[in-house]
Amino acid sequence: MKVLSNIKTVALKVWRSQALKYTVVCLVGVLIVGFLDENSVMSHLKNRQRISELEDEIEKYNADFRRDQSQIRELDRNPKAMEKIARERYFMKTDDEDIFVLSDDDRAPKPIVTNETAE
Repeated sequence: MKVLSNIKTVALKVWRSQALKYTVVCLVGVLIVGFLDENSVMSHLKNRQRISELEDEIEKYNADFRRDQSQIRELDRNPKAMEKIARERYFMKTDDEDIFVLSDDDRAPKPIVTNETAE
C-alpha cells in the first residue's frame, strides 16, 4: 500500500504543477487542430495534391485551346483545309468520287454458328 500511496502523491504533485497543465492542454490542442480539424495537415496535403492535378488539367485544356485556335485560323485562311476536314472526318465526297473506308481493326472473323445437332 505504501507504493500506491507514493505514486498517488507524486501524481498529485505533478498534476498540480502549472507547467504540466499548460503542456497537456497545448499538446491536446495541437493534436486536435493538426489531425482532427477540417484544416488539418492531412486536408492540406490532399488540397495540394488536388491543386496539382487541376493545374495539370488546366495546362492540358490550354494546349487543346491553342491547337483548336490554330485550326480555326487555318480554316479561315485556307478553303482547302475545310475540304480536307470534310473528306477525312465526315466522309463527304464530290459527285464524281467514290469513297472506300478501309478499317485496320484486328478483329478476328466470327465463327460460323450452326444450330444443327447430330443424332
